[in-house]
Amino acid sequence: MTIRTRILLLGLLGACATVAFAADQPAPIDPRVELAKKIPGTTPDELHVSPIPGIYELAHGTDVAYVTADGKYAISGDLYELKGNENLTEVRRRDIRQKLLANIPESDMLIFSPRSLNTRSPSSRTSTAPIAASSTARSPNTTVSAWRVRYMFYPRSGPNTESWTKAEQVWCSTNRNEALTRAKLGEELKSPKTCGNSPVARDYAMGKEFDVRGTPSIVMNKRRDAGRLYGAHGAGAAPAGKIRRAAA
Repeated sequence: MTIRTRILLLGLLGACATVAFAADQPAPIDPRVELAKKIPGTTPDELHVSPIPGIYELAHGTDVAYVTADGKYAISGDLYELKGNENLTEVRRRDIRQKLLANIPESDMLIFSPRSLNTRSPSSRTSTAPIAASSTARSPNTTVSAWRVRYMFYPRSGPNTESWTKAEQVWCSTNRNEALTRAKLGEELKSPKTCGNSPVARDYAMGKEFDVRGTPSIVMNKRRDAGRLYGAHGAGAAPAGKIRRAAA
């Protein structure tokens, strides 16, 4: 056996011994596991390290709070980075909104693009107003060109109401975009009230998850405004010019 071979074997045995030793070591304990046990209904995946030592972020949907590492105290409110005056909690909410919306296929939305826009101007008084998840957004009741809107339903009055029925009828229509415009204008829809596989209930649940309190609400999906919620909640009602600049 040559010296070279011995050295190689020694290296292999050393490597094996190292692996065996490592295998005998207990796996590191994730502190989130014990912390989650102290907060009813919480899973470790909902806990994240925050910028503040000893404080964890607790995110359930878009609801974000903060808890101490010992599980004794909770903080409700937004966390700001003072140097840049940045709302870190809202940044987190935007990220969560983006991820939730990314799970919804466009085939389950109503798409209004510049080529599909109806020239009629629907009234802002509507019983079936949508959440609009938009990248280069354009709403049928604006005159800003080159916007694109992906509409989702949020009948504010909830299930078993006229607004909910109209939302279902829009989805069950042969031409959903035209039906949405007609519904906004207060016109009667002749389409069935149910047709199966409707996204209305799921969209409504997501609106609740986003804490939407009024419609229309718009979630931006581009550049630094990605995930920002405009409308009756969130960043508040915004003029078309502001939304256009955000989407540019």
